[in-house]
Amino acid sequence: MRFKRRMSSEEGLKQMEITPLIDCVFQLLIFFMLTSNFVIAPGINIKLPSASKSEQVETNTVTIVVSSEDIIYVKDKVYTLEELEDFLGRKSFKSIFIKADREASLGGVVSIWNICRKLGIEKIGIATTKED
Repeated sequence: MRFKRRMSSEEGLKQMEITPLIDCVFQLLIFFMLTSNFVIAPGINIKLPSASKSEQVETNTVTIVVSSEDIIYVKDKVYTLEELEDFLGRKSFKSIFIKADREASLGGVVSIWNICRKLGIEKIGIATTKED
């Protein structure tokens, strides 16, 4: 039986095999695509104004969101000022939290504030981001 002796370097492969490397890269890509979370959280996009001091508020309050176009949302439902007054009047809320976009008109926020005061809601908070 004849055994081959070592191959000389000229007889071997002159190129590097990259097929296994490409397979590994594709498997890693598929793994990260399947394990990543690409779900965009639904909600209303607002930019809160900044303040030098901020506090956290209780989570059992109702949150009123005012967008930059002065559209009023409560729990992702659109309200007019009259509908908001009816909604707040039907249920007895003790505290209200207002998240208004920095581009929202001050008149709209003050109108909501006045409705809350008229209905006897004493605790009214306004959301801000902390200044750095």
